Amino acid sequence: MRGREIMGSSTTSLLLLLFLYSTNVATATTVKSLPALFPRATYQSLSENPKKLKPKIPYKTHYFPQILDHFTFHPRSYKIFHQKYLINDRSWQRGGPIFVYTGNEGDIDWFASNTGFLLDIAPKFHALLVFIEHRFYGESLPFGDDSYKSAETLGFLTSQQALADFAVLIRSLKQNLSTEASPVVVFGGSYGGMLAAWFRLKYPHIAIGALASSAPILQFDDITPWSSFYDAVSQDYKEASSNCYEVIKGSWAEVESVAHKEGLAELSRNFRACKRIKSMYSARDWLEEAFVYTAMVNYPTESNFMMPLPPYPVEKMCKIIDGLPSTASKLSRVFAAASLYYNYSATEKCFQLENEPDSHGLHGWDWQACTEMMMPMSCSNDSMFPSYDFDYKEAKKDCKKSFGVTPRPHWITTEFGGKRIDQVLKRFGSNIIFFNGMQDPWSRGSVLKNISRSIVAIVAEKGAHHVDLRAATKDDPDWLVDVRKQEVEIIKSWIDEYYADLKQRYNNE
Repeated sequence: MRGREIMGSSTTSLLLLLFLYSTNVATATTVKSLPALFPRATYQSLSENPKKLKPKIPYKTHYFPQILDHFTFHPRSYKIFHQKYLINDRSWQRGGPIFVYTGNEGDIDWFASNTGFLLDIAPKFHALLVFIEHRFYGESLPFGDDSYKSAETLGFLTSQQALADFAVLIRSLKQNLSTEASPVVVFGGSYGGMLAAWFRLKYPHIAIGALASSAPILQFDDITPWSSFYDAVSQDYKEASSNCYEVIKGSWAEVESVAHKEGLAELSRNFRACKRIKSMYSARDWLEEAFVYTAMVNYPTESNFMMPLPPYPVEKMCKIIDGLPSTASKLSRVFAAASLYYNYSATEKCFQLENEPDSHGLHGWDWQACTEMMMPMSCSNDSMFPSYDFDYKEAKKDCKKSFGVTPRPHWITTEFGGKRIDQVLKRFGSNIIFFNGMQDPWSRGSVLKNISRSIVAIVAEKGAHHVDLRAATKDDPDWLVDVRKQEVEIIKSWIDEYYADLKQRYNNE
């Protein structure tokens, strides 16, 4: 992820986490019903504004010669691809700590531009900041334009390979900087937070601790109730306004009614679609994505992570719904509310409901969700969304059709654990912070209680998706300031303990 001034030639050059919603009745119960950790719908607008694709960030870009396969010794394993990483050394003092962000399913510039917390705390720790891009995302494509060509190439896209990438790059970076004694702390949000927690467990000799923000490491198998994600989204809107919740819940029938009685042309007009839609489910999914992702990023301050949004956008959506006349149709009210998500900046003349371009290179997640990252989800009758049950057989059939592979739904819990996690990590792991905001639907699949003295859960009732990793602002509420203060104090204790142990070791030699 970093530039070549250290390990090669330099070049300057962007959540939450899974599949798009179903686009037809046949796939409504398959893995395609899972929400993306970072939504595709976001990028159709971003792609129209190149400045948003390459944000100006205070990092230098580098590329590391990474090997294709860390776990076999076949000749092909040694194929080299160039893994992008970013470095900021403005606050670093040689020998000081190295803070590494474990990249998610997308362009690393985008995550760096939305993770201001590291920039905020770097001066306090005199830390070097490193953001490593995940293989098969952004510019880190092992087979270039052919990386997504088939299962033969995509087979090298796994979380285990990604963790090994991080480990190899970090060790090489420290060696090249002549700072091998520097402690490393890993950070990540959403899927990146999962990777940070797993990295600490798998490579404790490389990282002394991890901050795993909004990391749903328990969203597998039957550890977390399958309906919890959509129940949490629904609860966010119900708490904002019971009428808002009821209007959204009743809107799906109106979408279906307009489609069947008046046709897709009329439904397209109702949704101001740029092109006539081919399926009723495109309109339904467009609404669902807006409500789900707004709940995820219900931040207390203005943001531009997924879309430009005002503070507490869930409440703003519900005010729009509640403020329209009761004689207005439910469909018109939910469309007006969803428009806050898609068009808060008031720049969109029409909406692209189908075939959104993947401007941040995220579609590798489809493969991951069809192989190892299978997170079962369903919608209960209490949800404000149309109910459905997860069907593994249908998901298996879909994945076989899309990629020619069969999912391994229990592999993540076999490789990293998850069941009885409190008992296991209490006697095995250490130095992990799990942050979760309870307004984030992914929080239900994360660690919400302290496991030991050094594996701690920080929970904020009003928090959203990895809000703690965002840059501090003057408008941050007291609870968010306190969350970050707790995190800094814990990280400082890890680093102080590390240096104390190092000093003692030298004194004894």
